[in-house]
Amino acid sequence: MGRGVVADFGPSELISGLCHTDTLDPFPVWRDGAISPCFNQLVLGALAHAVVAVFSACYLSAQRCSLLRSSPPCGWGLRVASALLVALFFVGDLVLVALLHRGDMYLDVLADGCAVLAWLVHFGALLVLQRSIHRRTRGPSMLLLLVLLPIPNLVVTLLAYAQDTTYLDPVEPLRVARLVLAAARGLPFLVYLLAFAAPCVGEGSYTSMSVNDADSSLLIPESSYQDTGEMVAEDGSGCISRMLYLWLNPLLRRGRRGELERPCDVYLLPRRLRTSAVRRHFLRCWEDCQQRAATQRGNTTPRPANRTVEEVGLLKVLHKAFGLRYYLLGVLKLAGNMLGFAGPLLLSSLVNYMEEEGAPVSRGAWCATGLFFSTLFSALIRNLFVFEVSKVSLSARAALVSAIYGKALRVSGGGLAARFTLGEVVNFMSTDTDRVVNFFNSFHEMWSLPFQLSIALYLLYLQVGVAFLGGLGVALLLVPLNKVLASKIMENNKHMLTHKDSRIKLMTEVLFGIRVIKFYNWEAYFAQKIADCRRQELSHLKAIKYLDALCVYTWGALPVVISIITFVTYVLLGHELTAAKVFTTLALVGMLILPLNSFPWVLNGTLEAKVSLDRIQRFLKLPNQDLDAYFSHVAPEDPQDTIVMSQGTFSWQGPGGPDHPTEGDTGSVTESTKGSLLLHSLNLTITKGSLVVVVGKVGCGKSSLLAAITGELNRRGGVVYVQGREDGFGLAAQEPWIQHATVRDNILFGKDYNSSLYQAVVEACALTDDINILPNGDRTEVGENGVNLSGGQKARLALARAVYMEKDIFLLDDPLAAVDTDVAHHLMERCIMGILRSKTRILCTHRIEFVDKADVVILMDNGTIIKTGTPEEVLPLVEAVPKNRKNDSNAKEKGTKEEQGPSNELFAEVECSLSGEEQKAVGGLAWKVYHAYWRAVGGALAVSILLSLLLMQASKNVSDWWLSHWISNLKNNGSAQSVLMPAYSSPHLLLFSPGGLMYPVNIMETTPFANMTSEVKFYLTVYGSIAGANTIFTAIRAFLFAYGGIRAASVVHNRLLDTVLKATVTFFDTTPLGRVLNRFSSDLYSVDDTLPFFLNILLANSFGLLGMLVVMSYGLPWVLVPLLPLGLLYHYTQRFYRHTSRDLKRLCSLTLSPVYSHFSETLSGLGTIRASSSASRFEEENEWRLEQNQRCLFLSNAAMQWLDIRLQMIGVVVVTGIGVIAVVQHQFQSIDPGLVGLSLSYALSITGLLSGLIFNFTQTEMQLVSVERTEEYSTTLPTEPQHSNPQLPTSWPEQGLVEFRGAVLSYREGLPNALDGVSLVVRHGEKVGVVGRTGSGKSTLFLALFRMVELNQGQILLDGVDTRQVGLAQLRSKLAIIPQDPFLFSGTVRENLDPCGRHPDPQLLEALEHCHLSPVINRIGGLGAEVGERGKSLSLGQRQLLCLARALLTEANILCIDEATASVDQKTDKLLQQTIREKFQDKTVLTIAHRINTILDSDRVLVMHSGKVVEFDTPADLCQRDDSIFSKLVGGRGE
Repeated sequence: MGRGVVADFGPSELISGLCHTDTLDPFPVWRDGAISPCFNQLVLGALAHAVVAVFSACYLSAQRCSLLRSSPPCGWGLRVASALLVALFFVGDLVLVALLHRGDMYLDVLADGCAVLAWLVHFGALLVLQRSIHRRTRGPSMLLLLVLLPIPNLVVTLLAYAQDTTYLDPVEPLRVARLVLAAARGLPFLVYLLAFAAPCVGEGSYTSMSVNDADSSLLIPESSYQDTGEMVAEDGSGCISRMLYLWLNPLLRRGRRGELERPCDVYLLPRRLRTSAVRRHFLRCWEDCQQRAATQRGNTTPRPANRTVEEVGLLKVLHKAFGLRYYLLGVLKLAGNMLGFAGPLLLSSLVNYMEEEGAPVSRGAWCATGLFFSTLFSALIRNLFVFEVSKVSLSARAALVSAIYGKALRVSGGGLAARFTLGEVVNFMSTDTDRVVNFFNSFHEMWSLPFQLSIALYLLYLQVGVAFLGGLGVALLLVPLNKVLASKIMENNKHMLTHKDSRIKLMTEVLFGIRVIKFYNWEAYFAQKIADCRRQELSHLKAIKYLDALCVYTWGALPVVISIITFVTYVLLGHELTAAKVFTTLALVGMLILPLNSFPWVLNGTLEAKVSLDRIQRFLKLPNQDLDAYFSHVAPEDPQDTIVMSQGTFSWQGPGGPDHPTEGDTGSVTESTKGSLLLHSLNLTITKGSLVVVVGKVGCGKSSLLAAITGELNRRGGVVYVQGREDGFGLAAQEPWIQHATVRDNILFGKDYNSSLYQAVVEACALTDDINILPNGDRTEVGENGVNLSGGQKARLALARAVYMEKDIFLLDDPLAAVDTDVAHHLMERCIMGILRSKTRILCTHRIEFVDKADVVILMDNGTIIKTGTPEEVLPLVEAVPKNRKNDSNAKEKGTKEEQGPSNELFAEVECSLSGEEQKAVGGLAWKVYHAYWRAVGGALAVSILLSLLLMQASKNVSDWWLSHWISNLKNNGSAQSVLMPAYSSPHLLLFSPGGLMYPVNIMETTPFANMTSEVKFYLTVYGSIAGANTIFTAIRAFLFAYGGIRAASVVHNRLLDTVLKATVTFFDTTPLGRVLNRFSSDLYSVDDTLPFFLNILLANSFGLLGMLVVMSYGLPWVLVPLLPLGLLYHYTQRFYRHTSRDLKRLCSLTLSPVYSHFSETLSGLGTIRASSSASRFEEENEWRLEQNQRCLFLSNAAMQWLDIRLQMIGVVVVTGIGVIAVVQHQFQSIDPGLVGLSLSYALSITGLLSGLIFNFTQTEMQLVSVERTEEYSTTLPTEPQHSNPQLPTSWPEQGLVEFRGAVLSYREGLPNALDGVSLVVRHGEKVGVVGRTGSGKSTLFLALFRMVELNQGQILLDGVDTRQVGLAQLRSKLAIIPQDPFLFSGTVRENLDPCGRHPDPQLLEALEHCHLSPVINRIGGLGAEVGERGKSLSLGQRQLLCLARALLTEANILCIDEATASVDQKTDKLLQQTIREKFQDKTVLTIAHRINTILDSDRVLVMHSGKVVEFDTPADLCQRDDSIFSKLVGGRGE
């Protein structure tokens, strides 16, 4: 019998007995519209816990790590406690189940028992793991999965309890206790998950490395934390880590400690984003596209080799390289958009549920759950989308910058100069690339916005039927208006950028020639010029800002207007407003605004990108330098011939450029680019190892001949052959190109250091003494363009670089011009005839005393070779003096001459890294920065802006509250409308009942307001007037803000310009030009445009958030409970993020400048780089600098997404929380659905507001860094004294008496004195020559006289007046100087001669005539001709002559000449000396000598030595004395 029973007892009976179910269906999954308790407890409960127990047990054997001394991170402690707590809760539940003793108690006992066992095993596993090597990590990822497994069981249990009313019945305390225990279990789960996400690893240990175990969890070892710089971002992190950006935590912690100081402190880029990888990929795609284009053309039309690039559109290549990956991201975008719409729909059903009395809880619960999942997934997907798009755009940026840089190195010299200025090309790399990259963000918007719009409209139609058309009509009317505004803004933007470009160009020139501007006292003139540019720029900015304000206003007022029109129409059509309808409509209208608003901007972004893409395309289409076609490959018969030219014709103009007809037969051509020559009929043969000297007067084409040999010109005809040209040339250009690097790096130029060769080169180039003077020897950093070296030092440094290259052919363009005679002889003997004696050398020079050393002399004139022969044959044609006085003249040549301007002592000793690294401000912004901006806007204005914002927000919130109040009243009073239309009183029917609109419309035709009760009229009127007030406040705020922003921009610029122009010369010598320019370009752009933009949104967001919190707490006071902890969490998160984010942004700007400055440095040194075949090294350097910047950018983006995902999660919690609170409250008491709807419709936008708040706060802070930087210059720069002396007669100094009394001057404390007790008197009308070795203090005399540097002690008197008593402007306007560096700014010849317009044209022409410049000036087009950027159209010698003409025009009684004719040929020099003598015969003239014959006929000669006066007497007397230094200089090298 017993056996029979057992036989009948199978698994189904067992389960049905456990579960109390029917034996026919023992294991139902679904019952009564919910998951059955049986399935829940057995599968989701017992089975899940069994899995937890088994897998947790695996970790019990983890090996203990004995090396650990420190306490484990608090994360482990929290998890251990949570596991124990969960186990205890299950024990409690077991007890309650036993006490209740219900039919299915065994099922609960089984499930609870499994759970207790599982959590105790898990508890043990955690204890073991925290003593293993996992101690400093969050442990295996498996643990997370184990904890997530039982969660569905908990959720289903809670829902079941909520639906079973007995569990909420106070009469059954045990059941209520079970509900409480189940709910309480959620808390330790939450703590556990939080502790896993943020393991709170102690500060001491920190870095993330991937352990190579199966779960590759983040390891944070004990080791010190300096190696974030060696870690790779993102690669190798797990799925969860990527989704929540956990791999970023170590970096964020480091940032919070303030230890992100250098670019090398941040992670390395993921491998596929590395610049080298991206560049290779891009080039491959480029070549593929080229091949495809070639095959499509079928190669029917053969093209010259250097044009193949043209066939490929840049867009095609970008498409091929990044297209597929980018388009796939569209799927994410689509999913995100779809989920976005779930919010309003769920909101609608939740509010409907609230309105129904006694609706089942499950419906509310489903709504709340739906809200949770839709917001959660929407957050994750959107976040992922943004991050992935930012990765694609980073890759595109790397590809574009590399392509532009590579092109610049390959483009033919003439072609580049003819089409683009240097500034434009740098712009391609900065502005244009940025615009193209920004397009990646806007492309997906292009299709998704219309898509969002149509869905929003359809949903609106479902809500309010045809009533939505009224509101939509208004919105659509605004779209064309927006288009008009957008195009107006674009147009103004274009003009503004043009003026900005011209202002920056002018500013660059001013900074470049700031010394000369101060010498000439032209600050006021240039300040005026810059102010004019700025005024025009600001007028367009004003237009942009006001139009922008109009846009902001229309879109700000639109939601209110649309909702009013929609609701009024709806009521007039005879329907009844319900809470669900109103709030769903409001939420949908909000969703409608965004696409309408952003569309014009997206369109603009796309158009801008198109324009920029075309500009870059135009640059990439320039012909490449094609050396294979340029040089002949046929070697000459004589293998000794190194360079052969026959019938060569060359031009600077690119093949596409305009060819101007030759004027007469001078062979010179007026060309737009260089105003330069056409070299024609050149025949030349140079044998190996010979020294060829090229001579000829200024501007005859000597430098162009060298450019023709290196391939920089365009060959128009003839043949050029150069032996071994692949190895490159050693080129020393006439204007030395010096890199911003140390002296040693400048000489090595990328080659390895070879100490014996290096020493030999330094010695041969006479640099030994100079290097010894420098504070750090050859490790001293040289400023941009060698600002802290004198002219002679620059020339010798460039020569040393050329020599160190050890090439076979050396092209030396007048390296002897800027050095004194002694040094020139040294260079000639030790370097050109010494270390280089076996090489082929071509030397261009004006110093004919060296011509007799040459093997061959070439005489050039007007772009062609007149004569080639031995020195004996050619010299008579060049000499300025008759043959029989040759020895005498040679003797006179042996003068000394000091090198330029800031005499060595000046900067030689500026600290090694004189310009140092640009300092990155550290930590938060000081209050004074906010205060400075507040002051710039103006206090009263700032207060009124804040006030208008407050009123605007308040009126918006009040109008929303009024709506909910009205609806509640409707609901309570049962309004008259229900009488009118009984058929449609149910909101459900209304939702889908367009047919129901027929009947009320008829009524409307007869009496429009018949169905509008006085009550409805009252409510609508109040609503309308509040909304009207809101639009007015919105308008006031928009325009006040625009006005404030412009006012601030104007104030900040004026203060900055004023201070910079008054700054001391020392400041400019120790600060790289780019750094000052940065303040005037990017920093000012921030203050003009970006800062107001972000600040505006930030303020609107802050007030919006404030309003939202007030309304939400008013509607559902319970919301305050979760809001407080969430608020704290929010505060902590954003603090954690802000430090790092700010530092990363600062590092971004810090690493960006080197990319641009290296590019502009490359462009200015193209000739040298290409001649020496160093292009590929420069490309690598560019890649390295770009990589540094991309690292910071990538991490900056990642940090933003790290924050975003966390804020989105807070938003998810708030929305779900409000939903749950509403459902629970609805169960216990009736609740006002209007207020719930209002709170929820606000809550849906909370994430956007929160992330907007932090993002805009951080952005505002970053933009305020620009205010900080301009403020730093406006307040802390050392400025020159600005006082003036009103008692001074205007004619002072009439006599021109100069007296130095015990003058002592040192450039900085701790440096030797540059003038050491100089006392001397120069009498009225006396001509004094100044000589002395390099660094003897000659130039310092001039600097002290002009008070460019102030004396430490002693005084300088002019006509008996101490110069310190005189205002700087007064003093400098009374002195004239011809500086060694000829400074011209772009403008006409007339402006360059006389910027302040004090002289009539005839006088200007006469001055040019005296300087023998008339023929040249007439050739380029008279006084109105443009001289080009920095005087490009004129040769160096011609520029010096123009500066001399300037001096002739000043009526000063004292003239200082600083080696003014260094680059002028002998004949012209002689004529000039004569001019100076005649013109200044009764004035006092001080000349720093260059060629000794220029000062032999002066009244007295001053010999300086290390800052002291050694000799001061007439040349004749000094020559008589045997011990005189001067007589040694004159006769030293004898005949």
